[in-house]
Amino acid sequence: MATKPGILTEWPWTWLGDFKYLVVAPWAVHEIFSFMVKDENERDLGHFLIFPFLLLRMLHNQIWITLSRYRTAKGSNRIVDKTIEFEQVDRERNWDDQIILNGLLVYIGSMYVEQGQHLPWWRTNGVILTILLHTGPVEFLYYWLHRALHHHFLYSRYHSHHHSSIVTEPITSVIHPFAEHIAYFLLFAIPLLVTILTGTASILSFAGYITYIDFMNNLGHCNFELIPKSLFSTFPILKYFIYTPSYHSLHHTQFRTNYCLFMPLYDYIYGTMDKSSDTLYETSLQRKEETPDVVYLTHLTTPESIYYLRLGFAYLASEPHKSKWYLRLMWPVTLWSMMIARIYGRSFIVERNIFNSLKLQTWAIPKYTVQYYMQWQRESISKMIQDAITEADEKGIKEEGLNGSGELFVRKQPGLKVKLVDGSSLAVAVVVKCIPKGTTQVVLRGDFSKVAYAIALDLCQHGIKVFTLCEDDYQNLKARLGTEAAKNLIVSKTNVPKIWLVGGGLNEDDQLKAPKGTTFIPFSQFPPKKLRRDCFYTYTPAMLAPKNLENVDSCENWLPRRVMSAWRIAGILHATKEWNVHEYGSTMFDTEKIWQASLEHGFRPLSYESKP
Repeated sequence: MATKPGILTEWPWTWLGDFKYLVVAPWAVHEIFSFMVKDENERDLGHFLIFPFLLLRMLHNQIWITLSRYRTAKGSNRIVDKTIEFEQVDRERNWDDQIILNGLLVYIGSMYVEQGQHLPWWRTNGVILTILLHTGPVEFLYYWLHRALHHHFLYSRYHSHHHSSIVTEPITSVIHPFAEHIAYFLLFAIPLLVTILTGTASILSFAGYITYIDFMNNLGHCNFELIPKSLFSTFPILKYFIYTPSYHSLHHTQFRTNYCLFMPLYDYIYGTMDKSSDTLYETSLQRKEETPDVVYLTHLTTPESIYYLRLGFAYLASEPHKSKWYLRLMWPVTLWSMMIARIYGRSFIVERNIFNSLKLQTWAIPKYTVQYYMQWQRESISKMIQDAITEADEKGIKEEGLNGSGELFVRKQPGLKVKLVDGSSLAVAVVVKCIPKGTTQVVLRGDFSKVAYAIALDLCQHGIKVFTLCEDDYQNLKARLGTEAAKNLIVSKTNVPKIWLVGGGLNEDDQLKAPKGTTFIPFSQFPPKKLRRDCFYTYTPAMLAPKNLENVDSCENWLPRRVMSAWRIAGILHATKEWNVHEYGSTMFDTEKIWQASLEHGFRPLSYESKP
């Protein structure tokens, strides 16, 4: 929001929320229906294509979002090092409003402007006229409109909303108040209206011009430099007619320079070009891919999780994973992404963070959770993990946090310099510390892992009774814990406690055995399905991140904002403390030591109670 919001700041359909597309629906349905029922000579292809073109524009913008987030996470050619946070993601969530507005106005115009009906596919004279009108009137008028918007009166009421984003993303380009977008539409409509009135308009000239505007807007706000220097050295005059991402980035950091739309010509003419434009351009082009200190290696969960990646839908990535009804309608895209994930045979960067002086990255293995349980997938998954570890080792990365065991890979590569940390010790500490004070009895249920055994041992050694619901679990734990600790193990199916520590494999029957008011505390990386409304479910082992963890603009799976899993935090702590040790396989780090380190560095326990 602008610092002093003026009139027509809010979009008129804001109150509709996710149903705002209903504004366009009547027009789209009318045109599609008309096209289907009219005779062939009466059909207007231009009107019919408006709605598909709106969808194409959304896809175009989403491609830029994904590309920009991927490139800036890698670091190569990155322009601004500052980070973005959830506040910016929330502010830029309505980037599609301008597409809805444009579609609505084009529908209305096409119906009531007779010359805009039954347009041909192509007219060369109309394309040339559109280019000339944009280069002249549109760029010139935009330059002076933009300078006017930087006057304190208009800036505080409108344009400051756009400049709240110092570090830009492609969609930052269209984040303006409603009134400002009206002004821009009138400006960009000049070539469209003139070509209509002169009878030179065509479907491709309209679509091409709007696509050009979208492309250049996204280009200028993507925060990585991609215009090759050879282009300007071969054609020097182009520096007056094509801006670069670094050129416009200076406008967002300096505010009073580089006002141009897409052509720096008028900045040169009126003396508002930033003197550091060329220097920033060259240094950005020379910037190499960033080598992180810590890598967290994870994988996809459900087929729909692809949309929740930071490289996917920005607003979904900024929320905990929840099933959305409209994602089910996108099953063709979901299926296509699963096929791509199957073909793509290596990890990829999805996120970049900063913790004090440490550079952090998250790498994702393009495999889904269910594939980890398939025997025929294990070889390919192991190969991807091994390649990721080898790549991290070659880059000189200090720590690699594994979402799983790394024992196999250390045996294969005994000379590893990178330290593998599976984070089990901190997961144990988080679970144990979140058990309510005064608890004397707990139930341990679900698939057992080294985390489960370590939790049971810790609790038994501190005199807390650990219940199991079947004889097999009891004997399994007893064999692991030793005689003294096993004295606090109890096998019982009745009169069980109300604190349940649960792992994967907790089924509906198990949950129904729990008494009313039970608190389920997961010790696995995946939460149990919430089936009981009369019980409480806590988060998987996780902690609240401190403020000095930067560039946090997405949620980790189902966890809330700025909450990180214990497995991920552990790698950061090992690097921060320079603990030159592995933690993998059956190896367990000192749980109390890593717990105290987490508190020392600002990580805080969560308030765990949450109803389903």
